[in-house]
Amino acid sequence: MERDKTILLAHGSGGSYSRRLTEDVFAKAFDNPLLAPLNDQAVFCLPAKKLAFTTDSYVVKPIFFPGGDIGKLSVCGTINDLAVGGAEPVYLSASFIIEEGLSMDELKRVVDSMAKTARDAGVSIVTGDTKVVERGKGDKLFINTAGIGVIHGPELTPMNIRPGDKVVVSGTMGDHGIAIMTHREGIRMDSPIESDCAPLHTLAMDIISAAPTGVRAMRDPTRGGLATVLNEFAASSGCCISIREEDLPVKDAVRGACEILGFDPLYLANEGKLVVVVSSPEAKAALAAMRAHPLGKDAAIIGTVSDGPKGKVLLETSIGNTRIIDMLSGEQLPRIC
Repeated sequence: MERDKTILLAHGSGGSYSRRLTEDVFAKAFDNPLLAPLNDQAVFCLPAKKLAFTTDSYVVKPIFFPGGDIGKLSVCGTINDLAVGGAEPVYLSASFIIEEGLSMDELKRVVDSMAKTARDAGVSIVTGDTKVVERGKGDKLFINTAGIGVIHGPELTPMNIRPGDKVVVSGTMGDHGIAIMTHREGIRMDSPIESDCAPLHTLAMDIISAAPTGVRAMRDPTRGGLATVLNEFAASSGCCISIREEDLPVKDAVRGACEILGFDPLYLANEGKLVVVVSSPEAKAALAAMRAHPLGKDAAIIGTVSDGPKGKVLLETSIGNTRIIDMLSGEQLPRIC
């Protein structure tokens, strides 16, 4: 039957088609005791004094790309937004805006990817929603996820940053942005580039454990890349952040693609990297913890925090010059996440 092969407007009606879609696709993939009743909410207890809560929406184009898909991206992105606040992710919600005509096979592929990513990360998708829009109104599929996490230790915020602190990145910059762009435009590279999309909560916890009093702030450099994160850190803390171009880890393939396409790796999105500001005495311990984790083997200390010029980010270039790194203006790569 057509309803078993393709998304119809009827699947968003709230009637029998909607119920069948929920039971056969979403409930089956995300199966857990909190979701099983299929209520309008999930009810649970969290024995914690401090929680983190986040939400994000995903409109990446195309919905499947080297190294991931919109489903994996939506789960990892929300897990990572919790992790950079020092929170252990526990529960997620997932809402889908589906374009009429999307094949059921594509939807199931995305949902199965979400289920596997959540299961591997030890989190549960416990509630959600589905809406269907007419052909030409939704570009296949948009996903919104929200997440709740438990904070066990100190709250991480850029306002904690102090002069003398070190800036550490957990790996190579720009992988996700170039992977999406080259795949979207059909550009063939001698060394294919895959998205770095990954859940970062275990890496974040390892860093915090290794530097329990030293971690000041943590972010994942998604849209706007490393440059935007560092500018946000500098503006919030009132400090100056200086980084060295030679210390910045960038894959040769990414650097080559940037030269061809006219992009700057500093502004390209990542979906599986952390930027951490940590006190100088604990920077080496944080770096060692990163490199010991599978997602941090290319970690590097790339810069230092100083008194001034306040709110600025400076780059020492490979030829010894210094230039100001501004926040991204405009949209370098649309529909990247």
